[in-house]
Formats: sequence, C-alpha cells, structure tokens
Amino acid sequence: METSNDLSSKATSWRFPKYFWLANAMELMERGAYYGFFIVLTLYLTDIVGFTDKETGVVAGLFYGGLYLLPPFLGAIADKIGFKKGLMLAFGLLTVGYFFLGVFRTKPVVIAFLAVVMVGGAFIKPLITGTVAKTTTEANRARGYSLFYWVVNIGSFFGKTVVPEIRLGIGLSYVNFFSAGMAFLALLTAVFLFGDPEGGDHEGKSARDVGRALVRIFTYPRLVALTLIIAGFWIIQAQLYATMPKYVIRLLGNAARPEWLANVNPLVVVICVVPLTQLLRKRKAVTSMFIGMMIMPFSALAMAYSQSLEAVTGDAVSILGMFALHPLTVMMVVGIALQGLAECFISPRFLEYFSRYAPKGEEGLYLGFGHLHSFFSAVIGFVMSGFLLDTYCPDPSTLAAGLSEAERAAHYAQAHHIWYYFAGIGVAAAMALLLFRYLAKEQE
Repeated sequence: METSNDLSSKATSWRFPKYFWLANAMELMERGAYYGFFIVLTLYLTDIVGFTDKETGVVAGLFYGGLYLLPPFLGAIADKIGFKKGLMLAFGLLTVGYFFLGVFRTKPVVIAFLAVVMVGGAFIKPLITGTVAKTTTEANRARGYSLFYWVVNIGSFFGKTVVPEIRLGIGLSYVNFFSAGMAFLALLTAVFLFGDPEGGDHEGKSARDVGRALVRIFTYPRLVALTLIIAGFWIIQAQLYATMPKYVIRLLGNAARPEWLANVNPLVVVICVVPLTQLLRKRKAVTSMFIGMMIMPFSALAMAYSQSLEAVTGDAVSILGMFALHPLTVMMVVGIALQGLAECFISPRFLEYFSRYAPKGEEGLYLGFGHLHSFFSAVIGFVMSGFLLDTYCPDPSTLAAGLSEAERAAHYAQAHHIWYYFAGIGVAAAMALLLFRYLAKEQE
C-alpha cells in the first residue's frame, strides 16, 4: 500500500507525462530556429534585402515587438481550437514563413513573410507554456518550468552556435532554410506524436477577456511606471540583436562570429539565475531589480571601451597566456556577461511583482502581458539602433568607392559612441527605479 510520503515523492519527482516532454522537444526546435534566425535578422534585412539601417530598425522592431504583444490574444484563439491544432497551425506558419524568407528578397514580400513568422512565433508562447501548465501539478510545476527554462536557453545556444557556420559557409539567406527545417521537424512532431493534454489548471479566456485585462493593467499607474522603467533595461538588452551583429562584423570583418558572442548571455543566465534569485529571495522585488539596473549601464560602457582598449593593447589581448582575442571581442564578452547577470536580478522578480496586481483566477492572463516592456523596448531600441548605426557605424556599401583604408577606418572611429547612448538610458532607468522605490516605500 502506498503511503502519503510515497505519493508526495512521486508528485515531486522528475517524471512527467509524454506530452510534457514532447512540448519541450518542440520548444527546443522552435527556439533553435528562432534564435538562429533572429541573431542575423538585421544583417539579413540590410545585406540581403536592401533595407537601410534606419528602415531595418523599424521593420525588426515591429517584428520583435509583435512577438511580445500578440501572445495573450492568440492564446485565446488557441484555447478555442485546441493545443494540437494550435501547434500545427503555428509550426505550419513558421515553416512557410522562414522558407519563403530564404526564397524571396523583395521588400514587400519579405515584410509579409516576417508577419507570418511573427504570428506563428506569437502562437507558440501560450501553447507551449500552457502545455507545461496542463501536464504538471502544483507539487512539480516549479521543476517543470525550470526544465522548460533550461530548454529555452539550450535552444538559444544551439541556434546561435550553428548559424555562423551556415552564414559563412553557404550564405546568409540559407539561415532561413535552417530555421524552416527546424520548424518543420516540430510540425511533424505536433502532427504525428502530440495530442491535446488534459488536466492542469490552464483556463481558457476569450479575446474580449484578454482585451479587458490589457485595459485594466493601464489603470494601475505604479505597474505602468515600473513596466516603462524596466523597458530601459530591455532597450539595452535588445542591442544584442539590433546593434551588436552589425557592429562586430563592420569593425572586425565578415569572418567575425557575433552569434557566438551572443551565447554568453544565456550561458550566464543558466548558471546564475537560480543561485542569485535564491540569494535575494528575502529582499523586496524592487531591491533586486534595482541591483540589476545598476549593473546594466556598465554593460554598455564595457562595449564602448573596446576601441579604447585596442588603442592600448593593439589588435590582440592575451587571455591567461593561453590564447589571444581581439579587444572588441573581449569587451563584448564582458558587456554581454554583465547583461546576463543583470537579467538574473531583474526578470524573475519583475514577473513576481507584476503578478501581485492580477485578480485571483486571472494570474495567467495578466502574466501574459508581463512582457509588455519587451514590446516598448523592441520598438524604441531597434529604431534607435538604426539611426545610431547609420551615424556612427554605417553600412560599408554606403561609403564612397575608392576610399583608402585610413579613410574607411575614419568612418568607424567613433563607432563606440553608440554604446554611450545606451549607457545613458541605463543610468536614467536606474535612477527612475530608485525614485520609484522611494515613492512606493519599498525601502528595506
């Protein structure tokens, strides 16, 4: 006869239903496709499609912002049609969208298929997280979501590791076919192996309910203010995709691998998020977020220091006498690592704070809008990036032909100034959070 202790042990084990593991496998494929595609999106829009840096900032910003604004609304549709059909639709859209982005290069058609990818990607978020909710219990949900979070970061790492070999080996456009292939594998999984999970406490909401929740969020001035302040952090974080790839390639050459540099972020998060969250678990959420916001300006300043370091060390910095890296690479690694560290202090505690405003029974619906800061930061951050790149680190194809090496170098002499603007945003956001903390009486 099983005792209550036996049942408790089973409930908190690492054993989960089949659909939990299938959902995570599809998430792994989708994240590999998405991050492999997104890390080179601005390069693709400029170098292949022919958008200017400014136009690329607008197009990529709206694409990225839509990925974070649409999920709660599309989640309502997914609840109506069922998770299996929803996943088939989502991965079908992603497969078609990625594939034809590799085929067509005309601007209107590319924008149309970017919209297809945006809708497919926005569908995925509530479907996969909803499946995790349905296939876990109150006792093992924390473990279930910790596994899910690891899968997201493993997928991110995988995609950004594979993509540079494709980009440098057979061409940038073929990255889209890699992403289409990964999405197609996930589609096959959804069609032949997945089914609608039962149970759990995931409750469907109508589109009207979602709209009402969004309107109600804006009736909480404190929540809106904190969302906008935290958007300052994500504006800087967005530069991992908006600015960094072009910045690195334009300064170091086409053989550079900014995709690998971007992997520093998920690596730091995976290593540090659990112990740092545990360390500050008894501190107020705003206190933890403030620590992260204080770190963030130093991330941008580290990136800005790369050209100054090069003036001192030359084009190689010895690392423990074992190997040498370009100064720009060194400072990018430092800056991106600081971003990941700041994220560990900010992201989990912001969602915790946001959840306090959710009416009982609507926590999931409200947390669907917990990433509104990413919508604001995407639009602002990517548009800013386009203008700053055009001013300080322009597209080589826009420079006059026949320039000498010294003349071309002069066009990039102040490229590091880009990061001063983002450091300024980080300082302003940190000071705004300090004022928020004081006015909200969140002092220790």
